Amino acid sequence: MSATPLKVAVLASGRGSNLAALLAARDRGELPVDFVLVGSDKASAHALQLAKAAGIATLALSPRNYPDRRSFDLDLLACIAASGAEILVLAGFMRVLDGEALAPWIGRVINIHPSLLPKYRGLHTHRRALEAGDREHGASVHYVTAELDGGPLIAQARITVHPDDDEDTLAQRLLPLEHRLLPTVLSLMASRRLRWSDDGALLDGQPLRTPLALGEHGLHLP
Repeated sequence: MSATPLKVAVLASGRGSNLAALLAARDRGELPVDFVLVGSDKASAHALQLAKAAGIATLALSPRNYPDRRSFDLDLLACIAASGAEILVLAGFMRVLDGEALAPWIGRVINIHPSLLPKYRGLHTHRRALEAGDREHGASVHYVTAELDGGPLIAQARITVHPDDDEDTLAQRLLPLEHRLLPTVLSLMASRRLRWSDDGALLDGQPLRTPLALGEHGLHLP
């Protein structure tokens, strides 16, 4: 493991529960990273308050102050680059990043998404899983590309869909697994075991043919 902590920026649009999980994992000594910036497209996002309480620099930019999405994204990612971040984590960031703005960051951005990708890209994933009659649901961490929720998969967590589940119960049961999944994946990046390649994710130099699976005691590694 590298002696130098990985410098990480986080983007979040809401309550910041995944950010809180990342901070808790760091504080437990499980995540050797240095959080250099937490940014949001909403000044009211609770994630920013969490970051301030943890002594992390924050950034709030409003898309309404820009003529178009590309201009906003270019400025946002320029601010993240200026922070010194090596890796960007999208933790409940509810915007699609422009491809031109994202291009210099390809291979250095990960996202957590509440579905078993490639199923249910985009919004309302719990509802769509229920409407489809799925027996299994879950969350995925993937590398971010210009394709919506379409970058190479890294790891997934799965839950059984109960007959009496609704959107709220499904979301509530999945969230604790999200809170384990994202820090575990970021820890692999921090230890330099997980890397990007043009052919997809590499773990210890070997291609990940299928996503890593989160089990009771962590990820099932090949």
